[in-house]
Amino acid sequence: MDIAFWCVLVAGLLPIACAGIAKFAKFSEKATGRFDNHHPREWLENQKGARKRAHAAQGNSWEAFPFFAAAVIIAHIQHVDLFQINVAAIIFIVARVMYIGLYLADRASLRSIVWSISFLATVSLYLLAATGTLR
Repeated sequence: MDIAFWCVLVAGLLPIACAGIAKFAKFSEKATGRFDNHHPREWLENQKGARKRAHAAQGNSWEAFPFFAAAVIIAHIQHVDLFQINVAAIIFIVARVMYIGLYLADRASLRSIVWSISFLATVSLYLLAATGTLR
């Protein structure tokens, strides 16, 4: 299995990591009530600070995942150069990890820039597949 497919696996695990951070990480602010496994979504919605931002990063990570995974698969189907697929996939993962860290640190402007990098990495895979110039 090549690097890009491993990156798809990592991208699928990132939202789960965010959920774990939101539910169980130690932050300077206290959790609003004890974690409620009977109603975890309601509990997470009532949180504040970094815990709430980790939950928001989880949602955004789920949103980014299918677009990225499909791009990797389509690029492979279209026989895009494997090196270029892998580079775009690695850029996506590095940017997404940075995005989550910046979300937790409440660095909104920088987080948006890094989000754009991950988005452009994904779009580049679609464009490479569409142009077919690198087969």
